[in-house]
Amino acid sequence: MNNSKPEAWLRGPVAEVPALLQPAAHALIQSREEVTEYLKDFPEELLWKKIAGRASVGFHLQHITGVLDRMLTYAEEKALSASQFDFLKKEGEENPEILVENLVTEFSEKVDKALEFLRNIPEENLTNFRSVGRKKLPSSVIGLLFHAAEHSQRHVGQLLVTVSVLKKN
Repeated sequence: MNNSKPEAWLRGPVAEVPALLQPAAHALIQSREEVTEYLKDFPEELLWKKIAGRASVGFHLQHITGVLDRMLTYAEEKALSASQFDFLKKEGEENPEILVENLVTEFSEKVDKALEFLRNIPEENLTNFRSVGRKKLPSSVIGLLFHAAEHSQRHVGQLLVTVSVLKKN
C-alpha cells in the first residue's frame, strides 16, 4: 500500500458521518483504497484464477460489493430484490466479459453509496432492530453497518494475498 499517507482511520473524522459510525466509514474507505491500489494493472487473465482451492480475485470483488449492497438493503429495512438474489447467485462465476476495472469501479460506487447512507442515518435509529435474510435473523442497523465494513476488510485482506501470489507466479 502507498505509505505516503496514514491509513484512513488516522486521517481524522469523515465529514458528516456520526461519531459512532466513523470506524465503519474508515474501514470502507480503507477497503476502497486498498482494492484500487492493489488491482492497478492487474492482469485480466488472472481475475478468475483460483489458488490452492481458494476464491478468485473476481469472486472477492463481486462478493464485497454484493454484501455491502445487501447489508445496506437490510439496514433500510427492505427485502432483497430479484436482481440482488441474481447477483448473489452469480458471485464468482467466471465471466470473460467482466473486467477488473469494472469490478473495482462497482465496489467504489457501492462504498460511496454506503458513506452517503452513513451520513444520513439518524443516530437514534442505529440500535433499531433489523432482520437479516430469509430466516429473519436478528440484528440492528449498527450491527449491519459494522458487519458490512468488517466483512469488506476481511475479504480485501484475502483478495490482497491472492493478488500478491498471482502476480508473483
